[in-house]
Amino acid sequence: MIKNCLQPLRHWRAMIATSLTASLLAVTAYAHAAKAADASVAATPPMGWNSWNHFAEKIDDATVRAQADAMVASGMRDAGYVYINIDDTWEGERDAQGNIRSNAKFPDMKALADYVHSKGLKLGIYSSPGPKTCAGFEGSYGHEEQDARTYAAWGIDYLKYDLCSYGETLEKVDPFEARRLLRAAYEKMHQALKKAGRPIVYSLCEYGYDSVWHWGAEVGANAWRTTGDITDTYDRMSEIGFQQAGLSKFAGPGHWNDPDMLEIGNGGMKPEEYRTHISLWALLAAPLLAGNDLTKMTPETIALLTNRDIIAIDQDKLGKQGDRVYSEGELETWMKPMADGSKIVALFNRHDVQNGIIVDFRKLGFKHPVKAHDIWANKDLGTMPEKVELLLPGHDVILLRVTEK
Repeated sequence: MIKNCLQPLRHWRAMIATSLTASLLAVTAYAHAAKAADASVAATPPMGWNSWNHFAEKIDDATVRAQADAMVASGMRDAGYVYINIDDTWEGERDAQGNIRSNAKFPDMKALADYVHSKGLKLGIYSSPGPKTCAGFEGSYGHEEQDARTYAAWGIDYLKYDLCSYGETLEKVDPFEARRLLRAAYEKMHQALKKAGRPIVYSLCEYGYDSVWHWGAEVGANAWRTTGDITDTYDRMSEIGFQQAGLSKFAGPGHWNDPDMLEIGNGGMKPEEYRTHISLWALLAAPLLAGNDLTKMTPETIALLTNRDIIAIDQDKLGKQGDRVYSEGELETWMKPMADGSKIVALFNRHDVQNGIIVDFRKLGFKHPVKAHDIWANKDLGTMPEKVELLLPGHDVILLRVTEK
């Protein structure tokens, strides 16, 4: 989706990279006062569905209604998935007063929101701080308050705000000003949403530029993309997921790191790779936004997306993102603290062949003997040795819930 708009962004990113010292000084000089994101709408990472990964521009009112119906029928809603998010290409022209209108694919956005709400779900929408969206449709530049009022009147519950053409503005100024303008653009929509008076999850999509995790919450974001777009391949999914190491301290109730949407069910990965995908996203306390066709899911896809133990890891009330503890070549060990005092220990094999992986519970910080439960095998392993070697197939994961005795 972002290929065409990334050229100016790459140039702007290079400009910033030429002056690290200047960038650090700009952080200190940044004039906006810190503002807490609204935790009431995203106390835990948002869960739902987004249209782009599977449907891209081929999205319309009937398809959205069908996805809402399928989310209920599949059991996904009852598992915690509530947002039905329309991505790019819904936008029409503005009227004489400058109010945004949906195009012919979406004849009545208010009626669509009412339908989605009637299913016990919530409706999300998409825009950009630039004059055009990534697909070339109408953005919100210069109309932020109008658009926020329109979204509230329609009954919108989630806004994905995608940098897109605003990057061209950033390209034209020096790095100091680019950083100020970037943050100011997202803060402007935050204030507009607050003024509109409807609780709306505010999700920034600016691909992790300018270390958004440092300032996303300050501009009111409930989530912020930390990477470029995902694709339905193991290489891209793992590249995005594992590069989240080190970002755990920036996430918490109301404000979450977002490594992009899920690809589960789109067919490009093997079962063990999709298992790694959702395990890693849950460990990261990431938004879980399915990106497949919910009307054509296999039982295996439904089982992955609705696994109660996996969702419990993602939605844990403590709100702590997991992080990498150590790695040995292509073998990685991650850990996430849980509200009940247990810890999730995740073992990943990024090799495409089976490997033995050693778990040293003392090295992981456990001071007493531990008990473990294998989440994917749904099996209690009992008391574990202080150090144990486990066999792990290629591109697969072992998830252990570990408690000290």
